[in-house]
Amino acid sequence: MSDEDLVYSAQTGRQDAFAVLYERFLPVVYARVRFKIPENDVEDVTQEVFIAVLRSLNNFKGNSKFGTWIRTITNRKIVDYYRSSSAASLEQDDLDTVTTHNPADHRESAINQDELVSVRHALSKLPQNYQDILMMRFVDGLPFNEIARQSGLSLEATKSLFRRSVTALAEKMEEDHG
Repeated sequence: MSDEDLVYSAQTGRQDAFAVLYERFLPVVYARVRFKIPENDVEDVTQEVFIAVLRSLNNFKGNSKFGTWIRTITNRKIVDYYRSSSAASLEQDDLDTVTTHNPADHRESAINQDELVSVRHALSKLPQNYQDILMMRFVDGLPFNEIARQSGLSLEATKSLFRRSVTALAEKMEEDHG
């Protein structure tokens, strides 16, 4: 069944249809949240996304792809997380938690986390359409044809946007470290 068929079934009260949507989109939502949120809060925010999806499922009218709709909800929950007063005070503590996550190889983990923090910081400075395509490609792991389908762009336009996004990300990272 397509995502939209499952949504329709879920809207008519079939819980098994929502369960299939949940299983289908959990890896994508989890990966996106994990990229943006400190590790110790990933599961909570992911759960909040699916609660919001369940509560607003009847509002889905099919004007966009379901994957686009759930990605929008995910992005909103990530923003909500950072707007909360408790998250604002955790920034340095979260970096410490993330860099000590793998005690067996602390030095390599800290280097990788420093790079990840740099990428996240540079990414946050990009226009939203650049952030979206980079996240769909690298975090969600989508192929270009699926990104094009979900974005409503041609394959050529999608690849061009991706190239511009990668270039802009590299420039932002260079500015930060230059």
